[in-house]
Amino acid sequence: MARLPRLNLADIPQHVIQRGNNRQVCFIEEQDYKVYLVKLLEYSEKYKVAVHAFVLMTNHVHILATPSTASGISQVMQSLGRYYVRYINVKYKRSGTLWEGRFKSTLVQSDLYFLSVMRYIELNPVRAQMATLVAEYPWSSFQHNGLGKKIELITSHPIYIALASQKIERLQAYIQLFDQQLSKHTIQEIRDATNKSWVLGDAAFKRQIEEQIDRRCSPYQRGGDHKSEKYQESMGTRLLE
Repeated sequence: MARLPRLNLADIPQHVIQRGNNRQVCFIEEQDYKVYLVKLLEYSEKYKVAVHAFVLMTNHVHILATPSTASGISQVMQSLGRYYVRYINVKYKRSGTLWEGRFKSTLVQSDLYFLSVMRYIELNPVRAQMATLVAEYPWSSFQHNGLGKKIELITSHPIYIALASQKIERLQAYIQLFDQQLSKHTIQEIRDATNKSWVLGDAAFKRQIEEQIDRRCSPYQRGGDHKSEKYQESMGTRLLE
């Protein structure tokens, strides 16, 4: 099945995942994590992309960011990917690819899903049993968003800032969000939308995006939908557009 065109729109947050080829390790020593973050900062500034959250796992990365141009995310990830592959190949005297094809991404509806995606990203080490508490993992934006340690890379999104007017109260409010676990449904929604290039949002948001990019943003309903009256009507409407 042909891959869907990438969802690239300016000023809408994107959740990005890039995995190591065949799940191979991408970060071996502490310096590797530091180099990746330094270059992520460099390229995000160059291409005017605001990074709100991240986690660097041993064999993949998650990033939540808002581009100011439609091509911003792709430019950052392509430049960063190329640089980091060269860095790893030279340092460890290896050759060949490091990443698993192209990165995966989804557009995120800010008011409904933004904070959930932040938590999903920063809780990755806990779900993977690499840390007992989210605050224990050093290569995560929770160090900034939850603990208040300055990370130059991070630009706070208005949704995060709206948690409280003062920094200390904002940190406390953010930490309190982690007292309640993300539901299995929400986790699956985030995974499906990102891995399958759908949009993470409600029906109205998806319709809005579909009008801008001229392609569907969610899967067809299962169970004979191609023969359904609703499906036939929607396809007829598309043919008339």
